Amino acid sequence: MITLDQLKDVLDRTEKLRHYLKIDEKQMEYEEEDLRTQDPDFWSDRERAEEQMKKVKAIKRWIDDYHDVRTAADELQLAFDFYKEEMVTEQEVDADYRHAVTLIEALELKNMLRQKEDPMDAVLKINSGAGGTEAQDWASMLMRMYMRWAEAHGHKVSIANLQDGDEAGIKSVTMQIEGGDYAYGYLKSENGVHRLVRVSPFNAQGKRMTSFASVFVSPLVDDTIEVYVDPAKLSWDTFRSSGAGGQNVNKVESGVRLRYWYTDPDTGEEEEILIENTETRDQPKNKERAMALLRSQLYDRAMQKRLAEQAKIEAGKKKIEWGSQIRSYVFDDRRVKDHRTNYQTSDVDGVMDGKIDEFIKAYLMEFAVEDANSK
Repeated sequence: MITLDQLKDVLDRTEKLRHYLKIDEKQMEYEEEDLRTQDPDFWSDRERAEEQMKKVKAIKRWIDDYHDVRTAADELQLAFDFYKEEMVTEQEVDADYRHAVTLIEALELKNMLRQKEDPMDAVLKINSGAGGTEAQDWASMLMRMYMRWAEAHGHKVSIANLQDGDEAGIKSVTMQIEGGDYAYGYLKSENGVHRLVRVSPFNAQGKRMTSFASVFVSPLVDDTIEVYVDPAKLSWDTFRSSGAGGQNVNKVESGVRLRYWYTDPDTGEEEEILIENTETRDQPKNKERAMALLRSQLYDRAMQKRLAEQAKIEAGKKKIEWGSQIRSYVFDDRRVKDHRTNYQTSDVDGVMDGKIDEFIKAYLMEFAVEDANSK
């Protein structure tokens, strides 16, 4: 049975969220912005109308999420009072408490995502490391893990490009994770190298092997974000797609390869950015998606430079190396450990089935707070 202090903590955190999130102001803002959608000429400019609808829905989600928390806190208060009159059981009060705390923690966590990029959709790329079939199999396991996570959180996943492994698994994949809430804000915690230790099913001697795969996450920018692409540095190739899709895929050059020469604004160094897209059989659509991925990469590079400058301000802060080894998955010992936060779990099967929210939470609790405090 929960204590009176635990009840007070829930009520206090609920009220603080109302203050932090400025719910009263958001309610007024929502009513004003929603009123604009009632204009008879609202849909005459479809692009502008869709942007306005997106804005209205975003505000409404914050209000609805807070109202869910408020309702859960009020129900807990009632259950606590009813228990004194023997109208509910201890188990029912404790269940209401767990429900309220879960909603509060989720909203507190979402409130930490204050960077401009956090609400955006995400582009997630996985590359297998050295190690042949074992590493390629590991990359495909990570792809499945992120697809299951996205599915559980209401996101839509589309595969922009996938290169199959030589015998099993994949060499690389680029996924777009869209819809839902704050895909990039949550998945940015996954940036880095993921290490697998297991007895390999591909090794005849049954040896314990170590494999690596790198994960790169960047925000998927839309038309509202201005990103300059120099047309003089852009070129296209087309090719016949391979893999699933039927005979038409192999006969029509629907696959596109975009090459862009990126010049670092600080050093002047040039680097070729190469993007392939075989998502559909429609070449113009594949070109459109490839351009979106290029704009996302260019935006991400500018964002990383900004974050790097911000990190220099407080040199004593713990640095996050985006390309470093961030997590180990040790199958034989039933252990998954994040090396940045030291959070670990023995639920290896759950993690590989997409249950990575506790890792994301631990990361954001440590590093999102630091980002907010450094502003």
